[in-house]
Amino acid sequence: MRIAQIAPLAEAVPPRLYGGTERVVWWLTEALVDLGHDVTLFASGDSATSAKLIPGSETGLRLAGINDHTAHTLVMLDQVRRMADQFDVIHFHVDLLPHAMFQDYAGKCLTTLHGRQDMPDFWPVLDAFPNMSLVSISDYQRRPMPPANFIGTVYHGLPDELIPFSTRGEGYLAFIGRMSPEKRPDRAIAIATAAGIPIKMAAKVDKADEAYFQSEIAPLLDNPLVDYIGEIGDADKAKFLGDAMALLFPIDWPEPFGLVMIEAMAAGTPVIAWGNGSVPEVIDEGESGFIVHSLDEAVMAVNRARILPRERVRARFDARFTARRMASDYVALYEQLASTVPRVVMPAVAEMNRLELLPYG
Repeated sequence: MRIAQIAPLAEAVPPRLYGGTERVVWWLTEALVDLGHDVTLFASGDSATSAKLIPGSETGLRLAGINDHTAHTLVMLDQVRRMADQFDVIHFHVDLLPHAMFQDYAGKCLTTLHGRQDMPDFWPVLDAFPNMSLVSISDYQRRPMPPANFIGTVYHGLPDELIPFSTRGEGYLAFIGRMSPEKRPDRAIAIATAAGIPIKMAAKVDKADEAYFQSEIAPLLDNPLVDYIGEIGDADKAKFLGDAMALLFPIDWPEPFGLVMIEAMAAGTPVIAWGNGSVPEVIDEGESGFIVHSLDEAVMAVNRARILPRERVRARFDARFTARRMASDYVALYEQLASTVPRVVMPAVAEMNRLELLPYG
């Protein structure tokens, strides 16, 4: 199939540091190429891919200091539209911005939603463009939403060789992600302190979270058990996760997926996670980690993680979360789109129907 992948422009594909969505797009793109598909990637110009790359910006916008990405994204989407006839499938990863622009190509378009969907700000778009196909990254992600045109759920996957299996973790707990209230780094420190085990924290601080970090987290970093090492990239992540006794994922928000959980699983490192959002879908209790709901439960889970066979954790990753499995699931959805005759509404008829619904006066 001729497939277009449309990535966010915030980071390169793959990202140099933080960037979950761009990382998933890269894994998916490379897996689709490996499966023999003709893939074109629309992404920042500093991206690296086996597919054909069409740049939407010179570099990733976050590290270039550009905060509002709307203008660059709209220019890229216009370029995608002008090339739309060249593709069998156009797969968007840029939220709902394409919906209005691609109505006449709806039959070959799908959008994977990567963020939380429990806030109603954007829901009018779902009502206005019901023929645009959506994909969720967990069943939980779409639970708060009104009825929408979801054609499937596809869990993330990563290359099976990306993070090598580590036979034996060292004596520390790991925290990785953002220093933000919903990620609960304070809770991770409390768990490590109560368990009497060192914790290494690889996390970035966004501008929006600087006040929270300075007031709530920075004072906790004086704890001798806490080693804050800052933001890390893929080159360091495998060892960081592989050497850990367990990954702490003590979130306090409706997590749509939680990529770091499967990264830890690939290393054979058990995950101790609060049972919010998608966590019960990703973690197999007692197989790849433990789902907890309190500090006491989390401390008990640390002791259980010590004796959980790491081979068992890796086996759950191999069975459920490889990039090849993710790509195969998406190909099934692409084929489903291709086999469905789209319902086409001519603009004049659509306008007539809209006018009939307007009140008189």
